[in-house]
Amino acid sequence: MEANYKKYILDFKRPSGTSRGVLKQKETWFIILKSNDEIGIGECGILRGLSIDDVPEYEEKLKWSCDNVHLGKDALWDALIAFPSIQFGIEQAFLSLASSNSFELFSSDFIKKEAPIPINGLIWMGDEAFMLEQIQQKLASGFRCIKMKIGAIDFETELKLLASIRKKYTPEEIELRVDANGAFKQEEALTKLKKLATFNLHSIEQPIKQGNPQQMRILCSKTPLPIALDEELIGVFDVTKKQELLQTIQPQYIILKPSLVGGIKGCEEWIAIAEGLGIKWWITSALESNVGLNAIAQWTFTLRSTLPQGLGTGSLYTNNLDSPLTVENGNLYYRKNKNWKANLISDLCI
Repeated sequence: MEANYKKYILDFKRPSGTSRGVLKQKETWFIILKSNDEIGIGECGILRGLSIDDVPEYEEKLKWSCDNVHLGKDALWDALIAFPSIQFGIEQAFLSLASSNSFELFSSDFIKKEAPIPINGLIWMGDEAFMLEQIQQKLASGFRCIKMKIGAIDFETELKLLASIRKKYTPEEIELRVDANGAFKQEEALTKLKKLATFNLHSIEQPIKQGNPQQMRILCSKTPLPIALDEELIGVFDVTKKQELLQTIQPQYIILKPSLVGGIKGCEEWIAIAEGLGIKWWITSALESNVGLNAIAQWTFTLRSTLPQGLGTGSLYTNNLDSPLTVENGNLYYRKNKNWKANLISDLCI
């Protein structure tokens, strides 16, 4: 077996705002396995400034992984514990290599019967006009769950945007989620949560910065609005530490991004602990290309979650890799009439 890696820069169609800044490009890496005539491809989706493995030696670790691919998926996963995005890339690459067509990684009705995965429509931060435009587009496209990033513009303006949606749509018609990305100050967080709760929101992601478990515990115990941990999970590798974190904070939800928390195996560890504590969860992509998104979507379907998932990021880029993934009426589908292997091999110059 041979292994190599390749860097790929994804260009956003429109600069996308978060509380950590505006994104214009997104760097990603592909691990490519070759065995006889078979090819396996996995994506290592790193997020600069957020991923725990955003370190100077990242590419060196990618090279080490390829040089030691003979160790096998499980041994590599253990050795890469501090590099969750590479763990996920390795998992994908081995699944892809074992697949008859490289990209049908999990057998389920998602592929066999083109069964849908309900997803949320993502509203990026920006000025009021831009955010309102996005909201209208998502509603017109048939989304029944909208996730709005907040924390970058004036909070009162964000409340007005939420009020405008609630004026037209009841909670039964449109589910609203918000994501603060840790933007609220601890002393103001509860007051802001009380204001947000008046709009019958489904949940808020990461209201305060990660790394403050005691403050987050207090907030989760007093909140009038369900809280979902997101960034809080990043960098927690040990299963005992995962148990300790969730027992301490007792959030209402956790959100799992495979590229940030150790791939499929890492996510499944979190899920097992969360379910044991009565904590609900859902899966979200982390701005991967369609290669990583495809793997996340296929695996997610096998989990049988009834919640809308955060998998609507495939249309963000001008140069995303073409795939069978299609969003229609607020659902993600795998359309089998698209054969993407040849195009992908050509696009990546494999």
